[in-house]
Amino acid sequence: MAENIRLEVVTPEKSVVSEPVQIVMAPGSLGEFGVLPGHTPFLTTLKTGALKYKDASGRERFVFVSSGFAEALPDRVTVLAESAERRKDIDIQRAKAAAERAEKRLRAQAREQDIDFLRAKAALLRAISRIQLAETR
Repeated sequence: MAENIRLEVVTPEKSVVSEPVQIVMAPGSLGEFGVLPGHTPFLTTLKTGALKYKDASGRERFVFVSSGFAEALPDRVTVLAESAERRKDIDIQRAKAAAERAEKRLRAQAREQDIDFLRAKAALLRAISRIQLAETR
């Protein structure tokens, strides 16, 4: 039996993943990183994107994460994300509606001074990432 590490993915609202896994690949703010059992400890920030892992049986799984932090230890990876959801739980229609709203806000930004450009851009990035992950099923 292959050695596993524990993966914990949590948001302020809930625990999304809590299980033994073979490997974790996450979207670090400085680039994607991978963690295997026995990894050197480190702490990093995350960017919005897909966290991939192989569960204990070797099956590849995906979780959308929206910014946050990851801590890697020799026997555990803990992800504290602003938001996270398993690929199977993504509501693609809701994500497409959110992308459309964000695009409208960005287009209106040129005409209105009170639009928060960075918030609209972040919302669009989250929606696009969810859609891309959900459509890879």
